[in-house]
Amino acid sequence: MKHTAWTIGLGVALSLGVSAGATADNLRIGALVPLTGDLQDYGETSRNGIRLAVDEINAAGGVLGEDIQLVGGDTQTSPQAGVDAAQRLASVEGVHAFVGALSSGVTIPVAQSVSRQEGIPQISGASTSPVITDLDDDDFLFRTVPSDAFQGIALAEIAEESGYSNLSILYINNDYGLGLAENFRDAFEARGHTVSEMAAYEPGQSSYRGELRRVSRGDTEGLVLIGYPENGQTILRQAVEGGMFENFVFTDGLQSPDMINAIGAEFMEGAVGSVPRALEDTPGAQHFEAAYSEAYGEVPPQPFMDTAYDAVYLIALAAQQAGVLDRTAIRDNLRSVANPPGEVVNPGEWEKALQLLADGEEINYEGASGSVDLDEHGDVPGTFAHWRVEDGEIRTVRVFAPAED
Repeated sequence: MKHTAWTIGLGVALSLGVSAGATADNLRIGALVPLTGDLQDYGETSRNGIRLAVDEINAAGGVLGEDIQLVGGDTQTSPQAGVDAAQRLASVEGVHAFVGALSSGVTIPVAQSVSRQEGIPQISGASTSPVITDLDDDDFLFRTVPSDAFQGIALAEIAEESGYSNLSILYINNDYGLGLAENFRDAFEARGHTVSEMAAYEPGQSSYRGELRRVSRGDTEGLVLIGYPENGQTILRQAVEGGMFENFVFTDGLQSPDMINAIGAEFMEGAVGSVPRALEDTPGAQHFEAAYSEAYGEVPPQPFMDTAYDAVYLIALAAQQAGVLDRTAIRDNLRSVANPPGEVVNPGEWEKALQLLADGEEINYEGASGSVDLDEHGDVPGTFAHWRVEDGEIRTVRVFAPAED
């Protein structure tokens, strides 16, 4: 498969194979991904998911008869860098929509400072903070990943299944960390269990021993760590070296083989976690795995590739249905192409979608990541994987819908 060119909007354009032939008739998508910073482990794979969707759509006729043009911005996993990148993509590159950012701490300021102000639809495939649900975004922010209001329930179920009844929580001090920590605590305690201690940590520190000592007090059986790989490695190394914790429960932001390699498989053995994951027997999930493997090799265990892929499909379908490359029109057509009623369109079925829309038919896109039915808040439902570290590998125990308490 011929890969879509990826242009990086960085003030002075830095090109990785600059696209040629872009015109005012091309749908332009701005991809906000972290190629540096705390979430860079997920940046490249999310970018691959975005490019895969663009490649498939372009090969099957494009949007309104023209190829999608993709322009990227490195958010650096930093709110200010993310806003700066988004502003450049909006005002200099003239993008019609954003995919991203990944972290809630970047997505939220981008939505408030750029997407809402410039009237640009934004779909994040990774931002899970419950704050996003009621954010004042003028309905320009959407996501293809479920809220941590559900992941907290799923993680509590996983922790109970793993035999824990008393845990402590250490979370990154941002909207993602706080929201997930509170939702896990409430769900875990509702099941009759105990959260002994809960504390926040600031990213970028060289030592987290003080925070670890605080949450290791009492009768806690293990540590629930909510954060990202870069700082997560430091925290885990100090927890193990100091003998403060041996058992770990993780969230989606820490599902990374690099972290296991950095700490040592013997110390990570038996660690469990949660991550948004599609049911594996759906047509969308099966197509995505096969197409990704063909384009980029084996599908890695990191999350958020399929959700980024789905975000591109939704934007492209909304633009095609709108019949015009207008930012507000794309926003206003997103729910129509994502939700029932309508004939189901699966990933990889772009030609089918074009024909249905040309015939005036309604469509219902069912994603690679599962259902992407967008509610009034721009949120989607979802299922989650219970994963476990075994022999240095991340293995899926099961995929399930959390039981709401």
